[in-house]
Amino acid sequence: MTMMQNDLAKAQEASARKWVPLLAKYRDPSTPRSLFELAVTMAGFLAFWALAWVALSVSPWLALAIAVLNGFWLVRLFLIQHDCGHQSFFANRDVNDWVGRAIGVLTLTPYTVWKRTHSIHHAHAGNLDRRGIGDVMTLTVEEYHQRSWIGRLMYRAYRHPVVMFGIGPAYLFILEYRLPLGLMTAGWRYWLSAMGTNLVLAALLTGLFLLGGWQVPVLIFLPTVISAATIGVWLFFVQHQFEDTYWDQEADWQMHDAALLGSSHYKLPQPLRWMTANIGIHHVHHLYSRIPFYRLSEILRDYPALAEAQVLTLRESLSCARLHLWDEAGRRLITFREARQVRLAQAA
Repeated sequence: MTMMQNDLAKAQEASARKWVPLLAKYRDPSTPRSLFELAVTMAGFLAFWALAWVALSVSPWLALAIAVLNGFWLVRLFLIQHDCGHQSFFANRDVNDWVGRAIGVLTLTPYTVWKRTHSIHHAHAGNLDRRGIGDVMTLTVEEYHQRSWIGRLMYRAYRHPVVMFGIGPAYLFILEYRLPLGLMTAGWRYWLSAMGTNLVLAALLTGLFLLGGWQVPVLIFLPTVISAATIGVWLFFVQHQFEDTYWDQEADWQMHDAALLGSSHYKLPQPLRWMTANIGIHHVHHLYSRIPFYRLSEILRDYPALAEAQVLTLRESLSCARLHLWDEAGRRLITFREARQVRLAQAA
């Protein structure tokens, strides 16, 4: 970096870092509010489960439709688990962890494994030299063109919407999370988390089968999980995979810049904002992850600059699915077609 670029980078980092002490005053959770959010969400989830079960006697298709809608309630439960993982939902660490573990059975997510990989995501988001755990695989234009034709084909398949938002989420939650992948040699507690979740999950599924036959796990349990997985992966995708996001080599990477500039403010309409537990206010969450989700809206109210930063609307987010490669020169995510044009321009 030149001296001028270095000065500019320092100025940007200071600008992003200045928010941290301001946001600290919002970090304390309210136990009554947390219990209320947990109770309402669990009640909604169980009510839709019961409704789908009753609907089986009317029509399996009706039961399936209700189960798919219940995916939104399961997403909200996952986001409570997410706050527990950040130790932001309750003031007591043990309460956070045990609530997170319990919800992890319903979300098919071994809590301790996910908590560790997610902390890696927060620590290295936007760092081109620290990709691979807790993120969506993203290649630079140069890395993509350096791959063999098979490697490029596999990357295109991975980034295809059918895989990214269809096959991928189901594979991730139903199969991949059954092992502590990425942490296989990191310690016994990650195996205990994965295997413990699997055992309780197996007992739950066995009970559902004995009580309601094959239709309950197949037409209610699985569609709810797959629906929630798809919604969750989409949310995670658009929170970081938008055109003007942030990526840098480690030498130039700045944590606070990556948090503020590399995370979107996904401005969803109500009731989607409520159902997704304010996770769309993702730039603030990455700046200060210890803030309970129900206090994030207070910050947007108190600091209009953050309310207007990194805004991505529901309509705008649809175009994010076309972006696949990081253009280091242009500092933006681009399409495969744009990457080919960049390559041709470089060769000219």
